[in-house]
Amino acid sequence: MSHEGVSGVIELVEADPTWPQQFEEIGRSLRAAFGPRAVRIDHIGSTAVPGLLAKDVIDVQVTVGAFDGVTHLLAVSGFEVWPDMAADHRPLGSSLPDEELVKLFAQAAAPRRVNLHVRLPGRFNQRYPLLCRDYLRSHPDATRAYGEVKRHLARIVGDDEDAYYDVKDPVFDIVMAGAEAWAVAAKWAPGPSDA
Repeated sequence: MSHEGVSGVIELVEADPTWPQQFEEIGRSLRAAFGPRAVRIDHIGSTAVPGLLAKDVIDVQVTVGAFDGVTHLLAVSGFEVWPDMAADHRPLGSSLPDEELVKLFAQAAAPRRVNLHVRLPGRFNQRYPLLCRDYLRSHPDATRAYGEVKRHLARIVGDDEDAYYDVKDPVFDIVMAGAEAWAVAAKWAPGPSDA
């Protein structure tokens, strides 16, 4: 979806079965820091999908009612907050308004690498990673194919992270077209918050 936290060679690792437990600890800490301000705290991204090749970085989405005061909460929780609002990848051919893609982004390097995406409820970019995760969890063939695309792409582009995302993002838009059809057929809705 976006290029945050990427520098140098794209390093992918085989799925680690402890990633969900690692998220649980991170989620508890964020729940304590945010309290009721966090509408949801969810494990997203490739580490949230069993068996999927991934960068060894836990991606977390915190859904908040408003961005006010969030930067301070993140800073006191040990996260390095990007100074400006970030924007997520805009799917090809989409005419989504900018506010559907805006977020706060923060990172932690220790004790564990974490990318934190703070988004608003009901926005396109808040729904997208939840649908993506649930679709891939329910479709192991799509998960394996997507993992192979990532593996080959990382090998081909080496340390050109822009090239990696220039290809990966549109490929994932194709995956998400299938996810959207599945969401309608399955009457998908996000489950309860992960933390």
